[in-house]
Amino acid sequence: MEKPVYDPNGVGQANGNLYGLPYSPEEANVVIIPVPWDVTVSYADGCAKGPAAILEASPQLDTYDPDIQEAWNIGLAMQPIDEKWHQRSKQLRKQSSKYIQWLEAGADAGKAEAMQAVLAEVNEKCEFLLDWVHANAQFRTQQGKLVGVLGGDHSTPLGLMIALAEKHKEFGILQIDAHMDLRDAYEGFTFSHASIMFNALKIQQVKQLTQVGIRDYCEAEAVLAQNDERITVFYDRDLARAAYAGKSWAEQCKKIVATLPKEVYVSFDIDGLDPKLCPNTGTPVPGGLEFEQAMFLIEQVVASGRKIIGFDLCEVAPGKKSDWDANVGARVLYRLANLAWKSQKPSKNSSNSR
Repeated sequence: MEKPVYDPNGVGQANGNLYGLPYSPEEANVVIIPVPWDVTVSYADGCAKGPAAILEASPQLDTYDPDIQEAWNIGLAMQPIDEKWHQRSKQLRKQSSKYIQWLEAGADAGKAEAMQAVLAEVNEKCEFLLDWVHANAQFRTQQGKLVGVLGGDHSTPLGLMIALAEKHKEFGILQIDAHMDLRDAYEGFTFSHASIMFNALKIQQVKQLTQVGIRDYCEAEAVLAQNDERITVFYDRDLARAAYAGKSWAEQCKKIVATLPKEVYVSFDIDGLDPKLCPNTGTPVPGGLEFEQAMFLIEQVVASGRKIIGFDLCEVAPGKKSDWDANVGARVLYRLANLAWKSQKPSKNSSNSR
């Protein structure tokens, strides 16, 4: 394919494309599916605005990547944001907020019938969203694209995981997160953001779940992780204590990567990072990884010869007075997409191989 006109040293182009890059989803090798949805978030909402905020912030990034020659030219694009789903999310969020407040207030029996109706509607619409993401992901993977999901809350990538399970006999999930997300239908929501990994483990092809940076979880989740041989958890406190004792991050990453099979799905919840990098995310937790720590870990996955078959970035919520969260999110997404592409077959690593 003839190289498109693009100046990586020039002013970022506000051309409506992710990072101002010159590719459409049809032309791209790596396609991002934006999912503006945050209906089941249990604390602060706002991450439904994440895809639009990241798109807006993205042209400000320099696209040079010292590890990938002409990284801008791998062919990266994002589908248009479907505003219908954003509007549905806003409408349903009003209902789910009332339901959550009812639960937190003790679940008054006098309102039980009305609240159960809300719950049923939310679960139904969340399943519709799951089907929509699955159909989009299936379409793109059948085109031979490498696919990522940009949430929205962390419930949004389940459809992509299911689509990948239709193409791959088995794979593992590397989850960077403050939370385990192993709750069974948290608050009654079958597809809660806090249930994404519980649901992912129902996929037969998922043979391993490796969680990194975990520091906020309930007893039931800890017990499940302890008793399920597919789950390996690298708790934030344990990683920190190992570092205090002199163990390098490179050594710890080697141990993390060793738990993963040859094919890996990367699920990146922004709250896995130190909250100074994502202060407006819905459920920030003290501790977490630094930006380059997280990137180094994913780099080590690629360096090991493992292939990243798909990925997501979720829970980025823009602030009212600053685009800091979106700026960080855009940088995470760019590096994640580049590394996922780099992990493909050697013949595909060249930007000129299309």
